[in-house]
Amino acid sequence: MPANASSLVRRMPLTALPIGASGRVCELSGQAEFCQRLREMGVCESVVIEKISGRGTLLCQLCNTRIALSDRAAQHIVVEIM
Repeated sequence: MPANASSLVRRMPLTALPIGASGRVCELSGQAEFCQRLREMGVCESVVIEKISGRGTLLCQLCNTRIALSDRAAQHIVVEIM
């Protein structure tokens, strides 16, 4: 891997991920209880999540399961675009 490969990785909140694109979750931010609830739903670090649709409420797919997330919750999920 080139030395500057890490600079090519694009990180963004899930809300900024284009519809139809996939990203790998690299960070959950916010209060500990909120992050724990996301992990219980399957949204945890290193999982691949696809944004299917949405504004206000996002429809996403991960691990062959579709989930709906509020825009506010999705702001706390940082993904690396794939």
